[in-house]
Formats: sequence, structure tokens, C-alpha cells
Amino acid sequence: MKTIRLKPGKDKSLRRRHPWVFDGAIAKGGADAGETVRIDSHEGDFLAWGAYSPASRIRVRVWSFEQAQRIDAAFFRQRLSQAMAWRNAWALPSDGVRLVHGESDGLPGLVVDRYADTLVAQFTSCGTERWKSVIADALLDLTGLSRLYERSDASVRALEGLPEVTGWLRGSGPTALTIQEHGWKLGLDVATGHKTGYYLDQRDSRRDCADWVRRLGLKTVLNGFSYTGGFTVAALAGGAEQVISIDSSGPALEQARANVALNGMDLSRCTFIDADVNASLRAFWAEGRRFDAIVLDPPKLAPTVAHAERAARAYKDLNRLGLKLLRPGGVLFTYSCSGGIGVELFQKIVAAAALDAGVDAVIAQRQGGAADHPVALSFPEGEYLKGLVVIKRGP
Repeated sequence: MKTIRLKPGKDKSLRRRHPWVFDGAIAKGGADAGETVRIDSHEGDFLAWGAYSPASRIRVRVWSFEQAQRIDAAFFRQRLSQAMAWRNAWALPSDGVRLVHGESDGLPGLVVDRYADTLVAQFTSCGTERWKSVIADALLDLTGLSRLYERSDASVRALEGLPEVTGWLRGSGPTALTIQEHGWKLGLDVATGHKTGYYLDQRDSRRDCADWVRRLGLKTVLNGFSYTGGFTVAALAGGAEQVISIDSSGPALEQARANVALNGMDLSRCTFIDADVNASLRAFWAEGRRFDAIVLDPPKLAPTVAHAERAARAYKDLNRLGLKLLRPGGVLFTYSCSGGIGVELFQKIVAAAALDAGVDAVIAQRQGGAADHPVALSFPEGEYLKGLVVIKRGP
């Protein structure tokens, strides 16, 4: 077994059980891509077992902090079994469920989602790539399913020196599927959809949106960055009379239209616009349009802290426009999935947007990832999704 020795004083994060070792912390040692290594302090004390990534700044990702732990097929089966048992205990209101959430489930670099009878996995690190076959076999055995689609096309693969890989890893068949969520039907395609096919992390937020629309009697809803219309379906389920969905992807809007029809909802209450959201918001303001509720769920603008300043300006402008377009008493559902924008910073950005818009507003609810997207206390970076439900009091 190869050993990685850290520089003096570079063991503090590992002693706090943070699962990453950066290249600058290593004094000596190396290994092949994905090979399991022992991580020692500068003094030679055992710290953890991890997977080595020679091309990445995150040089080692921790599998276990227990010295007696063997990193073998049984280890992965046990970790997968634990992750799935936790989800099963929740009885989540959907057959679209995240079964494995990377570091927070003790399996850094691995994401596994279940969509009805199909599993979709992302292997984004050298360690999970090396153990891919073992993990795939264990997943099918533990779930009793026969289909596993690989979506290892995330940009972080390049940072690991790994090529993009997509396609059936086990089984075959159609990639267009339908899942159930809160009693709604949602169509998706695991081969072409964002992430692993859909945004399961926003499940609770979509339910909350429907509740707010119903309880406050919100009639006109603007869904910005609507993708395939999850919030559109939610707003209609809550009783909205008019929902405008804007996205820059024509195929996504077609799926959104299909999802409305799939639920037997009235398409005449919907408008789908293939356009830039920011430009559309400005056009609506110039036209004097106003809305009872606005959803702003943009794509990731700050993947790391280094991008935070530029992203903050973009988030601020977007929320400023959204708040201006709301009627008094209207509700803004605003989100950031950027890892480089923390919870506190996101609230400050929205507060600054309200100030610039000249409106009085209050936070009525805070939102985050659904229950199957846990955040390990030792890995705060896992809290990437932030959401605020903001009520505009005036003017």
C-alpha cells in the first residue's frame, strides 16, 4: 500500500474529517489514478485511506478515516447499502430519488439517482472510475434493477484527467422516462437531460411553490429558467391561471409543454418563450407587465469562490428585475445552485437587489436541497443549493 505524507500542519482538515486533500498539502508520495493510498501526517500518524488523483488539485479523496477499514468490494457495497437504507426510511414522495450524494454519503465523486426503474450514475473522480464495475454490480444487486445509465459527462471529469463517458453501463432500452412527484407526472430523458436527467434537488421547492400559490391565491406566475417545467406544473397545480415559462432551450420548453399535458392541465393557461431570461425581464418591465409570483432558478454562475464576485453581480441584477416586476404582495422564489455562493452571501445579494429596486421585502421561507441530498457537517461545500421565498410588501 502506497503512502502519502502531508506537510507539517496540513493535517487539520483531515482531523476534522473533511474528505479532501489538496496537492499543496502533500510533502511526498504518489500513486496511480484511483489507487487507494494511506494518508499520514508529517509525523507519521495514520489519518485516512483515500483515492489518489494525480491530475487534480484535489489530490486525494477520502474513503475512510478508520485505520482497520479495507477498501474493497465489500466496502463499497456497505456504503451503498447504508445510503439506500437512509433514503428508504424517508418514504420520499417520488420515484425519482437521489440514492448516493457523493461526499455526504462517504463516496466522494459518486452520484446515483433512481428514476422509476432506471438508475443513473455519475463517476466524477479517479477513485470512483477505478471501482466503477464493482459499484455498478452492487447498485443493481441492492436495488433489484437491471438498467444503469452512465452520465459521466460533468465538466469536473476533465479536472481529474478523465474523458467524458455516457451510455448504458448495464442493460439497455429507452432513455425517455416518466417519474411521479407529489402526485404529478414529469417526463425526462436520462441521456440528454441536465445533470443526471432532472433536478431532483428542487423537489421540496416545487411542492412549496404549489402551496404558496394555492394559499395566497397567486394567479399570474413567471417561471424564469424554466427548463422542463417542474415549477410550471407546480404553479398550475396550485391554481395559477397564467404561467409564463422562459428558457433558452427549445427542447426543454417542448418537454415542459409535454409535462403540462401529461398532467391533464390546461395548456391555454401557459405561454412558453424561447429567449434569454434577463432580456425578457427587461422587456416585461418596459411593457408595464407585473406578476403575482416569479421563479428565478438560474444555472450555476459561480462553481467556485473565485467566480463569486462576478456571479454576485449577475444574481443581484436578476433579482432586482424580479422584485421590480412583482406586484405588492407578490412572491419571489429565488435560487442559487452555485457552490461559490454561500447561504449568507446569497441573502446579502438578494437584500442588495431589493434596495436597488426600491422595494420593501421580507424572507418568508428558506429552502435547500431535498432530504435525499444531505450535507455532511464535515463537508459544508455540499450545501450548494440555496433558496429564498421573498414576499414583496411594497411599493
